Amino acid sequence: MAQTSTTLIASKSHIANVSGTDISFTATGTEYKITSTSTGLSGFAVRDLITVSGTSSNNKTFTVKTVTSANQLIVEEIVATETAGSSFTLDHTGFVSDKVKGDGYYSQPDGVHTISYQVNSTMTGTIKAQGTLATTPTEDDWFDVSGSTFTADQSTLISTANFTGNFVWVRAKATSVTAGTISSVLINS
Repeated sequence: MAQTSTTLIASKSHIANVSGTDISFTATGTEYKITSTSTGLSGFAVRDLITVSGTSSNNKTFTVKTVTSANQLIVEEIVATETAGSSFTLDHTGFVSDKVKGDGYYSQPDGVHTISYQVNSTMTGTIKAQGTLATTPTEDDWFDVSGSTFTADQSTLISTANFTGNFVWVRAKATSVTAGTISSVLINS
């Protein structure tokens, strides 16, 4: 099968932290929510990574699954029920891309993939490829692909990496993002 180039991320920028004393965490069955009464949460998007601080039970990174309203997010990871009152901060620290079919999806024997990262000159953070062997992956099924990490240093604006693996799905994950924009992430599989 011929190589195809796919855009994993078209353009994605860091957004400002959100803090408030009206932010709470609830778990209803397998639905995990971060909610506020007036602090706006609508700046976050599906697949954004947000690191929470200031709580007694939820100081960790969450992946946004759904933005249900301007004041409510549903996240992939389990939250501990915690009521509002103290000042909690939601720090936008990165994001994951959509998943795309890897060579393993097509039962291709070579498993060769090429990924390209393009960032602006103010970008700080790390971008890497992730793969999975699961046909219907959950967040726990993804793993970092060795040799695919690009750490933005504000001078190198384009980086590429080749990697081999019969991954069913591949995606890009940006972490430790504190400023700037990822202009694009492209992959050939």
